[in-house]
Amino acid sequence: VVPVAPQACVCRSASEQCELVFQAPFSSFSGKKARTFDLEAMFEQTRRTAVERSRKVLEAREREKEDQAEKAFKSPCADSSASASSATGAGSTLTHRETACSESGDSSDEELTGPSMQSQTSAQGPSEDTDDDDDEFIGPPLPPGFKDSDDDNDDTEEEDTNPVKKIPDSHEITLQHGTKTVSALGLDPSGARLITGGYDYDIKFWDFAGMDASLQAFRSLQPCECHQIKSLQYSSTGDVILVVSGNSQAKVLDRDGFPVMECIKGDQYIVDMTNTKGHTAMLNSGCWHPKIKEEFLTCSNDGTVRTWDVNNEKKHKSVFKPRSVQGKRVIPTTCTYSRDGKLIAAGCQDGSIQIWDRNMSVHTKFHCRQAHAPGTDTSCLTFSYDGTVLASRGGDDTLKIWDIRQFKKPLNSAEGLPSFFPMTDCCFSPDDKILVTGTSVKKGGGSGKLFFFYRETFQKLYEIEVTDASVVRCLWHPKLNQIMVGTGNGLAKVYYDPVKSQRGAKLCVVKTKRKERQAETLTQDYIITPHALPMFREPRQRSTRKQLEKDRLDPMKSHKPEPPVAGPGRGGRVGTHGGTLSSYIVKNIALDKTDDSNPREAILRHAKEAAENPYWVAPAYAK
Repeated sequence: VVPVAPQACVCRSASEQCELVFQAPFSSFSGKKARTFDLEAMFEQTRRTAVERSRKVLEAREREKEDQAEKAFKSPCADSSASASSATGAGSTLTHRETACSESGDSSDEELTGPSMQSQTSAQGPSEDTDDDDDEFIGPPLPPGFKDSDDDNDDTEEEDTNPVKKIPDSHEITLQHGTKTVSALGLDPSGARLITGGYDYDIKFWDFAGMDASLQAFRSLQPCECHQIKSLQYSSTGDVILVVSGNSQAKVLDRDGFPVMECIKGDQYIVDMTNTKGHTAMLNSGCWHPKIKEEFLTCSNDGTVRTWDVNNEKKHKSVFKPRSVQGKRVIPTTCTYSRDGKLIAAGCQDGSIQIWDRNMSVHTKFHCRQAHAPGTDTSCLTFSYDGTVLASRGGDDTLKIWDIRQFKKPLNSAEGLPSFFPMTDCCFSPDDKILVTGTSVKKGGGSGKLFFFYRETFQKLYEIEVTDASVVRCLWHPKLNQIMVGTGNGLAKVYYDPVKSQRGAKLCVVKTKRKERQAETLTQDYIITPHALPMFREPRQRSTRKQLEKDRLDPMKSHKPEPPVAGPGRGGRVGTHGGTLSSYIVKNIALDKTDDSNPREAILRHAKEAAENPYWVAPAYAK
């Protein structure tokens, strides 16, 4: 639809001008590619302009008729003005204009309003219909499905007043990581890939765009052998992954799980941890710098927080050493960067939270000594998106929120949130108004829940019963607007809303499961020879497909043989013996089942056979 500017009717009749107006724009379209317009904005603008102009034209006409109407021309003009004022559609305005034009001839100053009709007869038809309608509608009709902007505003106002409506929890999918606790979750910045790590030492890669409704991981690996995974995080660009496990060396993998670097292990015999090149004890946590894509942070049981450069695995960049009130070493259980990357925060086992300037590692910039109960593991620290507030999840079953500029007491706190894991999470919603954390439960002690607190008042807004096990990890991705949850029974759940959420889980739930193909065995070509002699005739070829399908249903025939165990035993199976002589002897001793409790009887057992068949002793001494 092309909005037409009003034009004066100079020397043509109205119907001829309408034909010209409508034919001229569309005649140039032949053979050209259509352009894309924002139709809703054009319709709205056209409607407003048409209403305004028709009102002005009608007012001008009313005044003109009252002042200059002649007696002979009075009656037809009065009829036409009545019809024009009662009609609200575009056609009736045009009818009145035509009457005035044909009878007075003095209509060069009048304007054409709205889309005009092809001829006078077609213009009169709609004018009679629109007289009956009460709706004021001038200009082209609105497209189907057009919603007034007022309705949208009402919805957004309602969402602003009720933050619960922003929580995307109407739908969920469950990803089966394994049977043990999912202790680490990571999403890349674009939200295309999810990684999960657990107490079973496995890391699994999930690609939302590549998965179908069967929800299978596309890769599984054990980068840290027999160490539990503590933390996983994609870098700010999403091209590498930081893996923090139960050993003393953090690893960096690329997007596909191949190793990029491994931090060096420090010398455990050096007393001053500043003088050693890396961590000497188990790692607790780690994260990437939000701005510098090559830098990351780790904390360890050796009492240090260290920063590293991906390009230099031989030595850390800097060391931060948390200290207690007495100046003694304390163990940091969690660490994080502020949103701008200028501050480094660590939660320690003495209940303190200590914050350093990234460039000055000696003295803390802010610290709170009694943030949580001493002797408990502060499991998570996270800064709000605006950077002014720090949230801490304590091992003393509390969730607290702090203004680091006034660090003596928390702004708000919530109690009664059990936490049995040293990596129980808390995170902020994308709009920074809601704080989320999970709770732990004992086996058979109810359901683990996800709690949502309003940041300003710490009022509990909402809770989700996740599963009958603890909720350990939670992550609310700002681009996808989806909530990922890691649980104590090996599940990774994704909560989303089809309307509010983007991509992510929505991509894979709509894809149907791929039908598994039965393994077809390679058979020799069957040559049909109907007239061959019976001794040369091959037996008739039977279909192997049905037999294969039956075999697949048989648990004995379709049992996959166990692969040989390499290295130490696991899964209830003893590992293979090594290649050394001692291991071989030990294995044979274990296999030797002869009973040598009475040596005299054991020797005399062979006396009869030696007398009848002398072989060893008698032949030598016969002569």
